[in-house]
Amino acid sequence: MEQIKPQSKRLYSLDALRGFDMIWIMGLGYGLKLFAKEQHTPFWDFIYLEFHHSDWFGLVFWDLIFPLFIFIAGVATPFSVGKHLSQGISKSSLLIKALKRAILLYILGFLLANNGIQLWNLSEARFTGDLAKIGFSYFFGVAIYLYASRRWQVIWLLAILTGYWLLLKFTSAPGYPPGDLSQQGNFISHLERSFMPGKLSRIFYDQSGFFNNVNAIPNMLGGVLTGTFLMSVKYNENKKTVYMLLAGAVCVLLGWLWNLDSPFSESLWTSSFALATIGWSLILMAIFYFIIDVKGYKKWAFFLKVIGMNPILIYVSPFFIDWDFTTKAFMGWAIDLSHKEWVNLVYWTAQVGIKWMFLYFLYKKKAFLRV
Repeated sequence: MEQIKPQSKRLYSLDALRGFDMIWIMGLGYGLKLFAKEQHTPFWDFIYLEFHHSDWFGLVFWDLIFPLFIFIAGVATPFSVGKHLSQGISKSSLLIKALKRAILLYILGFLLANNGIQLWNLSEARFTGDLAKIGFSYFFGVAIYLYASRRWQVIWLLAILTGYWLLLKFTSAPGYPPGDLSQQGNFISHLERSFMPGKLSRIFYDQSGFFNNVNAIPNMLGGVLTGTFLMSVKYNENKKTVYMLLAGAVCVLLGWLWNLDSPFSESLWTSSFALATIGWSLILMAIFYFIIDVKGYKKWAFFLKVIGMNPILIYVSPFFIDWDFTTKAFMGWAIDLSHKEWVNLVYWTAQVGIKWMFLYFLYKKKAFLRV
């Protein structure tokens, strides 16, 4: 049986990678997208497309942001939950804690998605969203981690991917042929329209629906297996890097092959999409791990680490902080002095900087939102 080393110290690269993931949705991605829109060159046209979600089918950089976050939560699980297990805390207690966290994430997501909607207007509310998906995949990922061996974790991952693929392949919405993956015709969107209360984010589907949550569990489990692997004493750090890169490349390749039968779709969270994003997440994890934790180049990553230590807080912060007002109040002079085509980039870069200062203040105070 492979040995796992007890480790209470956080992986610096893990926090930095989480910060790298969050910085794009903090504003940098929006700034680059709007700047690229004004340039009208092949390179910037490519960048512009990469910073838009695929309309229905496809896989671009912007589609990776969300699955990467779920993967990172999985990597952190053996370090955090595993630490509590080594301290003698029971599995049932840890599972209840995970359930509470999932419920809290759902409540925060509900409030954020509906801007604190009044209780009497629930018919217009969205009952699903990004934080709900994170909470759902986190709870089931922790449950499988606690009660299944690594072999069975792999089996669970493959079984969910395969089962979800078969479900979409042999079912459809009423009136459509089996395997129809169009917005109106696929079975998952049919379930959303039929059973979800409130309203969907789109006419025929929800871009972050509830019934496709099950296929985000493999992204979480991919992270769990990676975290367990990083804690192993069987391989040295250089071999761990190589194996993660190889595993990531294999997952990306298999995902692209699967894409020929079941196209990439973040909105459906198809199995090809889940597998390919696990692969890209593994590759990014390997790169950050090698540069930061193996080679020890940490100073450059401190900026990202500060963000990565408080990701949920900065995500929900627009609920209680008017960042547009704050940015213009502090940096309006710089925005006003900017050339027309640079205005959006300056604005969003300034907003990232202000948010970072806010997070840095909390970092120095050791104030972190733990949900």
